[in-house]
Amino acid sequence: MRAGVTEIHLVVDDPAAAATVARRAGAFRTPPRVWRSDGRDLFHIAAAAPAPDPAPVPEAELYRPVLQAAGLDPVVEGGQLIGELLGLEVARVVVGEDGVARVEAGVGRFDREIGAMMFAHLGETDSLARAVDLVGRYRHARAERHPLNRLVPERWLRRDVVDNPSLVGATELRAVGSALPRQNLTEEGIATAIGTDSEGHDLVVVCSTGVYLDLVPAAADDRLTHRPDARLVLVLPQRDAVPITADLASLLADPASVVAVDDDWRLLTEPQT
Repeated sequence: MRAGVTEIHLVVDDPAAAATVARRAGAFRTPPRVWRSDGRDLFHIAAAAPAPDPAPVPEAELYRPVLQAAGLDPVVEGGQLIGELLGLEVARVVVGEDGVARVEAGVGRFDREIGAMMFAHLGETDSLARAVDLVGRYRHARAERHPLNRLVPERWLRRDVVDNPSLVGATELRAVGSALPRQNLTEEGIATAIGTDSEGHDLVVVCSTGVYLDLVPAAADDRLTHRPDARLVLVLPQRDAVPITADLASLLADPASVVAVDDDWRLLTEPQT
């Protein structure tokens, strides 16, 4: 863009990845062309269908009030029901091959597995309460620096925006999953919510922190999954709202707007006790 390039070709060797890239490319006013490579041959790749947004199975949904009673925010992502404390996953409802659902407490998959062994003698409610208590000591704005208050900051920002929807001109918002769910808690990513603005129009809000160059195509992909005709708003801390993000957002076929929040956004919402 800065060099005045008007035509871009992307070559991807994995067919599934190429189809996803083509889907994201299609969100731009002048889409890059995506090709799949096979040896020395190139093949034009069709865009993948919009990513689905599956609901949890009914057995998992029975645990929604359990998560809420523990002080967690129930969030659905990739068809799974998870419980978040200020954006950090503390529990996940897992359905076994026998169709029986159970809640596993812990931060991330390996922590849940360790917790299942350490607290096997406890009931689900007690093990969940212990996990929430541990994470709650560090997952708040005034806590000393700790990995538990540095993981997935964009999801913490989403929690604050959901609790304060007027920051983006919305009347109500709820957290939703992304077209490409994150694979672990350390990778960069986005956090998305949907709702309505003050005029009753559909809104897709995508939160990010740092300078994440995948923000715009990822946000457009989430809009395609949830509400293709909605207005798209990108939310960033003030220090991270660099000009390139707004420039990329303007290149979408349906451009997105950028809202910068105060750099002390973590103070907007304190954990419930």
